[in-house]
Amino acid sequence: MEYLVRVARVTDIDRVVALSDDSVRMSRGESPLGAADLMRQLVYMPQASIVVAEVRRVVVGGGILSLRPSVRAGGYVGTIDLLVVDPEHDADRITEALLEELLRSASNKGCTVVEAQRPDDPAALARWERMGFGEASPGIQRTVAAAGAATRRTI
Repeated sequence: MEYLVRVARVTDIDRVVALSDDSVRMSRGESPLGAADLMRQLVYMPQASIVVAEVRRVVVGGGILSLRPSVRAGGYVGTIDLLVVDPEHDADRITEALLEELLRSASNKGCTVVEAQRPDDPAALARWERMGFGEASPGIQRTVAAAGAATRRTI
């Protein structure tokens, strides 16, 4: 099966929320916006990237990258805030494709580091480690070269 990874549209957000199950559901006491409302706003913000994986025009995975400036990191730090995959599809291939696109976006936006919460599931952690993520307190992270930097890797 061929998976297409692309930038998310507002119309994709409900499906991403449905795939994420309880991991993004917030109570009204925690935020005036629901997860879907917040994600719809992030679609248009330059300091965030939302990507989806689809097959036959059905969204089967999604990921969110948010950016913050960091003097300590020497540039922007990207945080992969959400990565979800439909359990009926190939988690390895979809995770790799989504992470690859989020890392490309992070590099293009000037990130020097991309971090994420450490997955509890050993299989999920192994997927992230295959993409170059390693232990970093309190989560995992990966160094990336900013677009145009001399240290950028070529393929």
